Amino acid sequence: MLSSPSGGGKTTIYRAILERHPEYKYSVSATTRPRRGEEQNGIDYFFLSDEEFLEKIDSGEFVEWAFVHGYRYGTLKSTVKKALSEGDVLLFDLDVQGADAMKKTFPDEVVNIFILPPSREELRKRLTARKTDQPDVINLRLRNAEGEVKKAINYDYIVINDDLNTAINQVDSIVTAELCRPQMQLPILGWGLK
Repeated sequence: MLSSPSGGGKTTIYRAILERHPEYKYSVSATTRPRRGEEQNGIDYFFLSDEEFLEKIDSGEFVEWAFVHGYRYGTLKSTVKKALSEGDVLLFDLDVQGADAMKKTFPDEVVNIFILPPSREELRKRLTARKTDQPDVINLRLRNAEGEVKKAINYDYIVINDDLNTAINQVDSIVTAELCRPQMQLPILGWGLK
C-alpha cells in the first residue's frame, strides 16, 4: 500500500510497478472528488456523488473511508475480499487515514510504504507543475502534508522520491521481498504454516 502527500509520486510509482508486473492488480478507490483530465470511472476511481457514497457507508460497503482535501475517499470491501480470495497482489494508493484503517483491519496482509518527497519546496514545485489545482488548494495540500509526513513513522517502509527511477526500483524491491516471506510462500506451495 502506497501513501504520500499529494504530489509525492505515489500514483506515478504504482503505475510503473503495474507496468513491470501486469499480474499485480490495483485497488480502485471510490471518491466524491471530480474527475481530473482523462480519468476514467472504474479505472482511476469509482466516481460517486455524495449521496451514493453516504449510502455505501450506511450499508457497510467500505473497509475504510476518509474525508480528505474536501472529498470522500474509500476502499470497497468487495475489492479487498476478492483479491485476498484469489491470492492477488493488490496495490493501494491511500492517504494516511485509509492506510491506518487498512493496517488495523488486515495487519498480516498489508504492507505500508510511505513515499516521501525530498523537501517541502520540491513538493510545492510538483503540485504547481501538475496544473490541476488552484493556489488555495495547493496551499491546503501543503498544510495537510505536514501532518501526513508525521505519520510516516508508523509505516513499514519509507521511500524518498528524489529520483523517480530509484524510488520505483525500491518499491518494486520491497514488494518482491515481502512476497518471499514464509507466510506468503508456504500456503501457496501447499505447506501451510503449522
